[in-house]
Amino acid sequence: MPHHSLVKVRSLEHVIYVENRLSPGKVNLRTQDRQRQLTRPTGADRTMLTEEERREIEAEAAHYLRPQAAAVDAMKILQRHRGWMSDEALRDLGGLLQMTRAELDSVATFYNLVFRKPVGKHVILICNSVSCWVMGYPGLREHLSLRLGIDLGQTTADGRYTLLPIVCLGDCDHAPAMMVDDQLYGDLTPEKIDAILEEYR
Repeated sequence: MPHHSLVKVRSLEHVIYVENRLSPGKVNLRTQDRQRQLTRPTGADRTMLTEEERREIEAEAAHYLRPQAAAVDAMKILQRHRGWMSDEALRDLGGLLQMTRAELDSVATFYNLVFRKPVGKHVILICNSVSCWVMGYPGLREHLSLRLGIDLGQTTADGRYTLLPIVCLGDCDHAPAMMVDDQLYGDLTPEKIDAILEEYR
């Protein structure tokens, strides 16, 4: 997917934020329009979302001018409930956001924190940026692989861990770094990695 497609989504979010600050009255009217869009019978009939999933996604989409702009946040919500974004999950979500499965897939495959294949209970993202590489990434990657018995892109036999590379975690001043689920860890050493893994057993 071209890079500029996701930028458009982010730009729209920024415009909506500015509009919220400058014209709250107008945004209230737009909010009503968004709610009507999200509750169209044609969209609702096509979805198999649980009531909890639908409620959380609608609450997030209410912050945007159009429901499609909430695609990334909606996928993260659905992924939190289901573990990963299957084709069926994209179909279910598409009915609510008025998007095709192909449109959602183009966003999901661009955004590296949306998983299109099954992952373990805990996802380990190890940074392989230049900063982390210089500060010891190769040795730490090897240590993780030996400790978990898997290589990058694989999941442990017990389904507990998935090990994935990521280009940058934005923690260059504490390189090398990795993230487990939503928790960021920096200044890594083999000993620190062992201690971190113990927290997720």
